[in-house]
Amino acid sequence: MKTNSIKEVMTKNVVCVSPEQQLIDVKHIYEKDNFHHHIPVEVNGKLVGMVSLIDFMYNISGAGLSDTNAVYKEKKVKDIMTPNPFFLTINATIEDVLKALSQGNYHAVPVLKNEMIVGIVSTADLIKYFMQKTL
Repeated sequence: MKTNSIKEVMTKNVVCVSPEQQLIDVKHIYEKDNFHHHIPVEVNGKLVGMVSLIDFMYNISGAGLSDTNAVYKEKKVKDIMTPNPFFLTINATIEDVLKALSQGNYHAVPVLKNEMIVGIVSTADLIKYFMQKTL
């Protein structure tokens, strides 16, 4: 397989949250169309954690869709995030991200350059990339 840069498949405009934000902010992100199911958590642009849709759903169990439920204001991102997540650097290849995602431990991988978040690659990004290459 030709080794192409991860830049070809990554989403560059990454929506991030900070550890101190309330879960209501995460809820509003997930309510948007065409959104990744994983949200990087950053402090000053540096990756400190990840929030998955599963993390979010597990922690709001029974809260419903109303923004007024107390859980959305009581819990913060730091309460539900996975700290020190796996990541790749901007020097990685598409093959590197395929290997990482194919092991099944992750469904999205943040991409860093000089410790700063510059992108994210999900399984959906890879599917779209290969569909464009083959169709």
